[in-house]
Amino acid sequence: MKSIEIDRSKRLKQEPQKGHNRWHPDISPVLEVDPGEEVVLETRDASDCQVKPGMTVADLSGLDTKVAHPLTGPVYINGAKPGDLLEIEYLEVIAQPHGWTRNRPGAGFLRDLFTDPYLVHWEMKDGWATSAQLPGVRIPEGSFMGTAGVAPSRVQLEEWTRREADFAKRGGTTPPPDPEDAVPSGGLVAAEGLRTGPPRENCGNVDAKQLTKGSRLLIPVNVDGALYSVGDGHFAQGDGEVCVTAIEMGATVAVRFRVHQGEAARHDIRWPRFAHPGYFAAPEWAAPRNFIATMGMPVRDDGTQEGEDLTLAARNALIHMIDLLQERGWSREQAYIICSVAVDLKVSNVVDLPNVTVSAFLPEDIFQG
Repeated sequence: MKSIEIDRSKRLKQEPQKGHNRWHPDISPVLEVDPGEEVVLETRDASDCQVKPGMTVADLSGLDTKVAHPLTGPVYINGAKPGDLLEIEYLEVIAQPHGWTRNRPGAGFLRDLFTDPYLVHWEMKDGWATSAQLPGVRIPEGSFMGTAGVAPSRVQLEEWTRREADFAKRGGTTPPPDPEDAVPSGGLVAAEGLRTGPPRENCGNVDAKQLTKGSRLLIPVNVDGALYSVGDGHFAQGDGEVCVTAIEMGATVAVRFRVHQGEAARHDIRWPRFAHPGYFAAPEWAAPRNFIATMGMPVRDDGTQEGEDLTLAARNALIHMIDLLQERGWSREQAYIICSVAVDLKVSNVVDLPNVTVSAFLPEDIFQG
């Protein structure tokens, strides 16, 4: 079995031959495999091993800020060509024993309301995550890889850079290419490489919690060999990852590749797809069983009616859930963290105009006693 092993006592910049933190077609592969081979990849957490057990909020201000996400790879898949569809089967995702969740000022879905940093440490054991900062909360394991993708082509690199720069000019939020903290450092990859924060057609940081063991991720191939890379392991996450982090962790992932020749070109598949043959988590958690949900609709705080605004509806559902958790005795910050790691935002309707509805589902069984 082929593998890429890393030293988690070191930062990615100390092992640049094992991975990268930008998307670019010129990044050299670390490993070459045949379709059907099982491959094991060790990965670092999203902070590049900077957040350690025992750290406090005060320590966060000294972290490098442009390192996310350190990815292991790329892996060159023999026979993969542009126009093919690459299938990645997740055979196993093994969690490291420690994790963390943080609120980072200026990021997250409610960044205007939560402007102070906050940090929670987790211990993972026997399929559960617990935290001294959230006494009485126990989060079930749903380990998956938050970031995984293939290299863009040169044409895609230029197109995506252009469209994101245009969005920024129109007032949008998107991280531009930046050589600071880039791995590889120097050269065109550092200067031009796309940041790994936004997901794109090559997949990347989609944070889809259903990509657990047994799932299959399908991505159109853009360059010879596809150049697959992976990182950003999550022990558990709510649909939405609302505070900008899940239960972040280092992980070891086993995958197997299959190449569907010409499938992407034949059917004009330009965006990723994913599937799971069974339950992505135990049924009582996937559903979930024993839940309470809050609803959000597109009505502003001042009573102004909006229409077909799912973002506003999701925001309101989340705020109502934070209010509910505060009624139960949790602080605002604790409630926001609980929402990020355990609450699922789901679209309830998009047709009952003007009040499209998003609901926030909280599984009651995460609370012990």
